[in-house]
Amino acid sequence: MNHYETVFILNPVLSEVQIKETVQKYEDFLVSKGAKMIAKEDWGLKKLAYPIQNKKSGFYHLFEYQVAGEVIAPLEVEFRRDERFMRYLTVALDKHAVAWAERRRVKLKEKA
Repeated sequence: MNHYETVFILNPVLSEVQIKETVQKYEDFLVSKGAKMIAKEDWGLKKLAYPIQNKKSGFYHLFEYQVAGEVIAPLEVEFRRDERFMRYLTVALDKHAVAWAERRRVKLKEKA
């Protein structure tokens, strides 16, 4: 099982309920494929560096998980088919990135 991190931007016209449903749908998709969710973060509404689909902002979310590599392609196909997604990026984490992500989560917990 490889360690991955996916950041995605959801359309800003979605309601709070639609955003939660979308995030839950893709979390359930990953878990159904055997993923172990490590962290899930809601970064909220952020201004974009440049317009995407004539939108100047979007709702950012981050998933950190472990899953077999062959699950990533079907996940990204689902992202492409769903019009609620403006952008997404999935990155495989090496041991240094995993350690950095762990330290970052600890710092976030200390702040809260």
